[in-house]
Amino acid sequence: MLILSRRPEESIIIADTITVKVVSIEKGVVKLGIDAPHNIRVLRSELVRAVEDSNKEASSGHDESLLQQLVQKLKL
Repeated sequence: MLILSRRPEESIIIADTITVKVVSIEKGVVKLGIDAPHNIRVLRSELVRAVEDSNKEASSGHDESLLQQLVQKLKL
């Protein structure tokens, strides 16, 4: 992991196409501005983890016998 120090209004450039700028620092919160091409998804990591956890929970609640019955029906 690369760790950099930046002040407000300073930025970094990633792979010539993504710019991350420190917009402000207030009360221990850093606000970042991210300029990236439209084809690059920029997601907050806590939201990605929440969706992954939700997907795991949804898929683990199924009765194994029901899945086996479905497999048998699809084989016909």
